[in-house]
Amino acid sequence: MCRNIRTLLNFEPPATEEEIRASALQFVRKLSGFTQPSRTNEAAFNRAVDEVSAVARRLLKSLETASPAKNREVDATKARERARARFA
Repeated sequence: MCRNIRTLLNFEPPATEEEIRASALQFVRKLSGFTQPSRTNEAAFNRAVDEVSAVARRLLKSLETASPAKNREVDATKARERARARFA
């Protein structure tokens, strides 16, 4: 799947608008097959990114979890260690 699509639920601090939009952009790129749409398709592409961002934001706000919030720095450190071991 796309590298920028990350789990955004249950983090402290919560997901930012930029993180939600980056995930939406990667999702729309994957669906459409475009990394950069033509001028003809640009409006539809951007509208799709906006709509997916809005839906993702609503989803994240409506979901509930009983588990404690995860720390972004700890998760990032674990991911770097996994990558280091995988690509060493």
